Amino acid sequence: MSLHIIVCVKSVVTGAGGGMVRRTPENSALNPFDRPALEAALRLKTRHGASVTVLSMGPDAASAALSEARAMGADRAVLINDRALAESDTLVTARVLAGAVRRLKPFDLLFFGTRTADSDTGQVGPQTATAMTLPFVSGVSHMVLSQDRWQVQRVMDDWQEHWTLTPPAAVTIDARAFDPRPLHLAAIGQVYAQRSVETWKLADVGLAENAVGLAGSPTRVAALKTIKRTRACEFLDGEPKEQLRSLVERLADKGMLTS
Repeated sequence: MSLHIIVCVKSVVTGAGGGMVRRTPENSALNPFDRPALEAALRLKTRHGASVTVLSMGPDAASAALSEARAMGADRAVLINDRALAESDTLVTARVLAGAVRRLKPFDLLFFGTRTADSDTGQVGPQTATAMTLPFVSGVSHMVLSQDRWQVQRVMDDWQEHWTLTPPAAVTIDARAFDPRPLHLAAIGQVYAQRSVETWKLADVGLAENAVGLAGSPTRVAALKTIKRTRACEFLDGEPKEQLRSLVERLADKGMLTS
């Protein structure tokens, strides 16, 4: 039997005004940190004959991100889309994804990006693994299948770690380890022509309305806004010793150095 890899992805907000944000196709995109996770799964697909399912929770606009994942090479795309899910936090998101993953069984590997480009919490991967009591390793950069077990590698600080995972297991993928493949126009056209994104409702993942949304979320996003930073670059003249002396004096004048 071929491997089944599920990759959880998110359609992230690329622009925000003030207050709460309504996701639309114009202000949303596939999370860039999920692309390496999808690429890792697609390489395993090529190497081992795996099937790849992409899974997401979100509004209608999130289907575009799933269609893009299908165009990259994923075999199946599932979107959990229900009004009751609005304003769910990461804990609720993890519970919803866990319910969907259980419905997609059997599977061997559950992939996540390390974080998202909008909320940037890095919580959903480990929370989903915990909800499903799956073995979990974060920041994975290399995976090798050996006698029905996965040998995985990650770099943490100055240490290279090696772990052995017995499937089913969950990992987050190091964004630096896999360069996502380019999209081809023919693949994009084919996917959109097929309308190949399945839509599930809350009942399909076995959760009640009072367990999701704001009612089920211990945390909530009060607002989302873009922060503009202004930076100035100044070049210091002179020989290296003079430049260093000038730099130290400037930092001291700003109170950034103490004697």
